[in-house]
Amino acid sequence: MASLLTMSIISIARVVKSLIVIALAMAAPALQASDTLTITFTGDVLLDRGVRKHIENHQGDANCLFSPSVDSVFTMSQLVVANLECPATKIEKPVFKNYIFRGEPEWLVTLREHGITHLNLANNHSIDQGREGLIDTRDNIIKAGMTPVGAGENMQEAVKPVLLAQEPCNVYFLASLRLALENTSYLPDKPSVSQESFDSLVARVKDLKARDPGCCIIVSMHWGAEHMLRPAVQQLSQAHQLIDAGADCLICHHTHTMQSVEQYKGKYIYYSIGNFIFDQKRDINSRACMVQLTITADGIAAKTIPITINNCIPEVEN
Repeated sequence: MASLLTMSIISIARVVKSLIVIALAMAAPALQASDTLTITFTGDVLLDRGVRKHIENHQGDANCLFSPSVDSVFTMSQLVVANLECPATKIEKPVFKNYIFRGEPEWLVTLREHGITHLNLANNHSIDQGREGLIDTRDNIIKAGMTPVGAGENMQEAVKPVLLAQEPCNVYFLASLRLALENTSYLPDKPSVSQESFDSLVARVKDLKARDPGCCIIVSMHWGAEHMLRPAVQQLSQAHQLIDAGADCLICHHTHTMQSVEQYKGKYIYYSIGNFIFDQKRDINSRACMVQLTITADGIAAKTIPITINNCIPEVEN
């Protein structure tokens, strides 16, 4: 009887916590001026391996992944964009490769409850459970109330820019995987993640800016060498090409480390913002950042928010 009572109390506490988080998330837009848009970007969100164990150790409650300090940043943002570093599907059709991940679809609901609105799938793990698992993940994200970015029924659909907002200007988000996929053929007519050539990406940005000169274009690339603290020379060149083509900000990831931030022609380039919800324990993998963009009709202001990841949980540094 005591055990049942304890379980009931825990269940009620979970519901109350979820309702509070949802209420704060709904109230956040009211705190924003109508001519200002605030978007927060995070790095890699893993829902498997050590993170899965952490959730299981908390009776399957994925709320354990969020700290109050992160929640406070999210509640002050109208949009939150994260990189989902795994499929979230019940489909188990693993691709033959070194690291294979899979998260539970029900955990996506918790991500939404804490304020995440968009999930980037243009990375090297979204297709870990095959093309069927990729599309199921996309559909599960939509069912959870979020918007998937960087994946589709074919490459043409996957590379389409996503319109994040129309005020104070049209704000577009483009996600692109710049790495080869392990044991997954490039089949642009099949379900795919955004993986067009770099020249095509540059041309897409240039065309979008030409058609909508007053718009804001944010590009996210999944690229670079893992565990490196500095971008390669080729990355510097490519980042500059995208800014020259009309991109207004670059916020990238994949290296599992926080790399340098550059201002080029007045535009911010985050070469890698590192992990977010992740199980790696080395210092270089546990230090990362969120990026908060404040967009007005006059331009973009970028704020770097350093975080430390302790036992899979990101916390804002004091």
